[in-house]
Amino acid sequence: MSIDVRPATVFEDVRQVIGPKSPTATVCFCLSYRIPSKLNNTLRGDARSEYVAELCREKPAPGVLAYDGDTPVGWAAIAPRAATTFARNRKIPHVDDLPVWSLWCIRVRPGHRGQGISHALIAGAVDFARTNGAPVVEAYPLDSGDNKVDLTMAYAGIRKNFEHAGFTKAADTTSTLAGHPRVLMRLNLS
Repeated sequence: MSIDVRPATVFEDVRQVIGPKSPTATVCFCLSYRIPSKLNNTLRGDARSEYVAELCREKPAPGVLAYDGDTPVGWAAIAPRAATTFARNRKIPHVDDLPVWSLWCIRVRPGHRGQGISHALIAGAVDFARTNGAPVVEAYPLDSGDNKVDLTMAYAGIRKNFEHAGFTKAADTTSTLAGHPRVLMRLNLS
């Protein structure tokens, strides 16, 4: 299998990977860290879809998609931290004042897991950030050690996958997810 990672510019492909199952849902589309919670809570149904479709038309795209041939099989959300809620998050510290990019969600579709797609997504997201001028990429994965993580809550990524991609731990956080601490990991791109 050959995985190709591309900017997420095709809304229907984004919908297939991270769109909610219910058309009236008020969750997912990977907006909870991208936009203020007040706006996130007001976007329902078609308004939510239209918002994400608009993001897909903007430059830079809201993330990257992994494809197996023409089939979208994975997603990674990445954007300048200043354009996300991580800019004001009190549980995840700022290490310095560099204009870092945040990589906060990795999703592989059921039926495609266990094939290295998350590794391809991390590498593709890093390349995307580099192409768009990012000096550093940050991620906030779970530090779960050898413990299993519920796949629903594994969207933040797992520390060992980021270490495999060359990221190093830069700081502890006070954030937890699914009972696991999250760590701040960074990869310098310069």
